[in-house]
Amino acid sequence: MKNLKVLLVCGSGASSGFMATNMNKIAKKKGISCKALARSASEVDSYIDSVDAIMIGPHMKHLEPEVSEKAKGKDVKVIVMKKSYYAMLDGEKALEHLLSFFN
Repeated sequence: MKNLKVLLVCGSGASSGFMATNMNKIAKKKGISCKALARSASEVDSYIDSVDAIMIGPHMKHLEPEVSEKAKGKDVKVIVMKKSYYAMLDGEKALEHLLSFFN
């Protein structure tokens, strides 16, 4: 698997920042080549050409159609994170969810 780059998106980038940190820790621990980065929803355009996936916080799922439209024609997966792991900031479950789109 190539070195995955994923953008985590929420309202301000704060809660997704904690999730990105947790995902990066788990990826490193498991030897998975993945780099998660968190930004606010307003920054998607700045990163869409440099990531393999965009994971949207469940509370921001209304952005999914707009982000999917921006991702058309690009090799970028758009994923809405699940409340079950997002609420717990469970980086392992988030990483599993992400990887399920690349296996």
